[in-house]
Amino acid sequence: MGSALLKGWIEAGVPVQSIWINDPVPSEWVKSLGVHLNVGFPADPAVVLIAVKPQMMQAALPSLRQLGDGKTLFVSVAAGVQLAQFQAMLGSRTPVVRVMPNTPAAVGQGISALIGNANATQDHLALTDQLMASVGQVVHLDTETQMDAVTGVSGSGPAYVFHLIETLAAAGISEGLPRALAFQLASATVAGAGALAQSSDETPEQLRINVTSPNGTTQAALEVLMDPQSGFGPLLKRAVGAASARSKELSCG
Repeated sequence: MGSALLKGWIEAGVPVQSIWINDPVPSEWVKSLGVHLNVGFPADPAVVLIAVKPQMMQAALPSLRQLGDGKTLFVSVAAGVQLAQFQAMLGSRTPVVRVMPNTPAAVGQGISALIGNANATQDHLALTDQLMASVGQVVHLDTETQMDAVTGVSGSGPAYVFHLIETLAAAGISEGLPRALAFQLASATVAGAGALAQSSDETPEQLRINVTSPNGTTQAALEVLMDPQSGFGPLLKRAVGAASARSKELSCG
């Protein structure tokens, strides 16, 4: 996720000279960017982005403790790690904003949900908004408890869509399409349908109805996909529930 955001920010015009990265195993791509890499941090950075796996947080945060309780804003994209946990590790006066972005941020098509702690001022939230808006849409949450559901829907959601493309293409291959053509058709169809849903004033339900002719091919497929026991609806409900539950487990771990 950190790499996706970094790519999006650089493409949006953030100068590489203003970026410091601490990464014990940097990729060749990161090494090639010209950022300040593994050379410490400036004395009072405006923003520290925490983009490590939740399981690594206990090891990563102590090195940042000296920047806590000050002017530096901490922005976390780690699933499951709560605001109170950051305050406990960084200092009770530390401004922290939790953000749940997703990987389409790498191409400027992400969506990020955020919420700040009591130390995060309107200026801090506006700065976070500015950063995340440069790589996609931004929404604000009412309560931190909503973050687990956001993780299940949009944070992990791109993986569900990639799997949809995989399986849709595989179904096409099984019906006789060449592999490359099946993947081109599947990926373009998913991308186009998503763009239409975003730009249309009609609901996804109505868009579905619009392309479903009575007793036609789409209806035949939807009778399978909309089966109340085995269809898309109950399957995705279980999938999002599993991701949300894992997010809650990480916050307790």
